[in-house]
Amino acid sequence: MHITAIDYAILAAYFVVVLGIGFYLKSRMRKSSDFLLAGRNIPAWAAGLAFIAANLGAQEVIGMAASGAKYGLLTNHFYWVGAIPAMAFVGVFMMPFYYGSKARSVPEYLRLRFDEKTRSLNAVTFAVMTVLSSGISLFAMGKLFNALLGWDMNVSFAVSAVVVLGYIVLGGLTSAIYNEVLQFGLIVVGFAPLTYLGLRDVGGWSGMAAKLPPTFTHVWANLGRADANPLGVEWFGMVMGLGFVLSFGYWCTDFLVVQRAMSAESQNAARCTPLIGAIPKMFFPFIVILPGLIALALTNHPHEGAAPLLPQLADGTLDYNMAIPSMLARYYPPGMLGLGLTALMASFMSGMAGNVTAFNTVWTYDIYQGHINRHASDHHYLQVARYTTVVGIALSVATAYIAMRFNNIMDMLQLVFSFVNAPLLATFLLGMFWRRTTGHGAFWGLLTGTTAAGLHYEVTDVARSASLLPKLAAWHTYPSDMAQNLWGAVWAWTACFVLTIAISLVTRPRKREDLVGLVRGLTPMTSDRARAWYARPAVLAVIVVSMTAALNLLFW
Repeated sequence: MHITAIDYAILAAYFVVVLGIGFYLKSRMRKSSDFLLAGRNIPAWAAGLAFIAANLGAQEVIGMAASGAKYGLLTNHFYWVGAIPAMAFVGVFMMPFYYGSKARSVPEYLRLRFDEKTRSLNAVTFAVMTVLSSGISLFAMGKLFNALLGWDMNVSFAVSAVVVLGYIVLGGLTSAIYNEVLQFGLIVVGFAPLTYLGLRDVGGWSGMAAKLPPTFTHVWANLGRADANPLGVEWFGMVMGLGFVLSFGYWCTDFLVVQRAMSAESQNAARCTPLIGAIPKMFFPFIVILPGLIALALTNHPHEGAAPLLPQLADGTLDYNMAIPSMLARYYPPGMLGLGLTALMASFMSGMAGNVTAFNTVWTYDIYQGHINRHASDHHYLQVARYTTVVGIALSVATAYIAMRFNNIMDMLQLVFSFVNAPLLATFLLGMFWRRTTGHGAFWGLLTGTTAAGLHYEVTDVARSASLLPKLAAWHTYPSDMAQNLWGAVWAWTACFVLTIAISLVTRPRKREDLVGLVRGLTPMTSDRARAWYARPAVLAVIVVSMTAALNLLFW
């Protein structure tokens, strides 16, 4: 690949703009709430785009293309089953409790609803998860720079981390959100032409389908049996594991995305935030998954005289993570290549910045203020938040090296979610919709669910050789890493759900008056009838769910 001066100029201009946004907002960061909560003054449209852009990190762009090459159109389920329904649910049903409780974070809501120990457990596991997820983003970008620009991986990690550190330290969450809006636009503009050029080269949809296994071009038709599709999961595992546990666990409880909605300017804006984001979200498979299928088609059946598009790893397997970089190298000329690289940089920054800002808030409010220094000044907490940004970036660099073990970074990401978000979903559903749930039940259920996910990973096998429990590792063999992750999430959710109910039934619940604003049925709900249809969450939810159902039928 030949990188020209114009490509570097486009990339440099992007760096100047994102850092400029940080410098512009620096003077507004007067309080810790300005830095960590964006002053709760973000309009719904910006919060909605940031809601999905924070999730649209490098692991999303590169990882979803890799999963498209590895699993085919079944990867679309991560959007049409594994995102949109949950985004509608959190907007309509759960956001009133998050926003109305005035909690500054998801773990703080758990303290208000349950107790301190439940908050602390979630804060610690979430902090670990955000650092791991941020490290995955950093690894993805380092791998990209190494492949496309020839940069050493260590240099790539350092350069990327410094840029993200700069604009977050300057402008906090507000800077992150408005940069995410910019990054969202760059991702669309940078990758939409890639899909068009790839499809044209491969002979259109029919030409691509002819070069792929039949199971790669449908989303539901081959889910009757686990061995009938490359994902290795049947419809129940897909619906329960991804569509319910992992999806609702992520979009409804993960502070990384919930934080964007909680920063909105009003409760109605907060409820509309995930629904606004759901509209572009449902079309993202066409610019992040479809290139993976095209890359596989041109690897299985390369053009005459051309090399296979995807390279091989040392063990002979395809390096799926190189789907997007290989497509960029083949199809983008100078100038366009710079735009594509900038779009990838934007995806990296949105994902990493989202994780770091969430980590900042949880560490500062839930861990530092909650357990280390309860009575310091607000200025002190603002300084702690800035220093925490530096620590979070440094930890992300360290965890980037862990991600090197996986040939598909989406597999690693879903594994992390099965440990943290899957059991947390059971805790939130019971806590928000069942007044009888107690703090003891929530804590021990959450701890048991996380432990169950770890045990499931160790006593099941996907041809791994590094199991800590080798004698039990053949208890059940999954045909793919993703199938193992989906079923691990089901086990984690079920363990947490059952034990939380059992312990809650034998422990004392909190008084009804203590739960007003925290539990459905005890919280006054405002009416939306006087609002225009496009500002009513229930109407928007029906629209986005109906459109998603139509896409599922179209690609059945």
